[in-house]
Amino acid sequence: MDLKKIMAIAGYPGLFKLVSQGKNNVIVESLIDNKRMPAFSSHKISALDDIAVFTEDKEVPLRDVFKTIFEKESGKECIDPKSDPEKLKEYFAVVLPNYHREKVYVSDIKKMLSWYILLLKNNLLDFTEEEKPAESEAKGDSTEDAEKKVAKPKKSPAKNQGGIKPNSSAMKGNVKAKGKTTTFASKKGGE
Repeated sequence: MDLKKIMAIAGYPGLFKLVSQGKNNVIVESLIDNKRMPAFSSHKISALDDIAVFTEDKEVPLRDVFKTIFEKESGKECIDPKSDPEKLKEYFAVVLPNYHREKVYVSDIKKMLSWYILLLKNNLLDFTEEEKPAESEAKGDSTEDAEKKVAKPKKSPAKNQGGIKPNSSAMKGNVKAKGKTTTFASKKGGE
């Protein structure tokens, strides 16, 4: 599952798949109705890969939350995001027991669950990628052979400019919000 190419755009419902990238914009396709539109740098665009959920001790990537829901529901749909707020909180407490109750609002839970359902309907939830390294070991590849396949020449480290990691995708385009990781419930009132 490549969440780097799946985006949420503030002010627009649902999720969008990155189609192409231009100089001042990106072309995205809605996962709801498959219509394409340009999204400009003035839009607040967040790749799902950059979104994390607050817990009591750290931030958990959205990918991990989706994987937990997928496993809990055996690959089927989760609870309806329009359910009673108390039921949503109870459900999310099962999915992510130590989520930060004061920072993660019901609106955030609704958004995550609706995104999960949308990704599931579009067959974009595939967690087999994460299991491939374990499969190569099971086939009898030695650790040395696996390292040769993965090994790449090292580049000299670049200077860190403005708090952005030198190899981050923020330097490649305007898809990410200037290298910042978006976290749920960063505003009061839960957008």
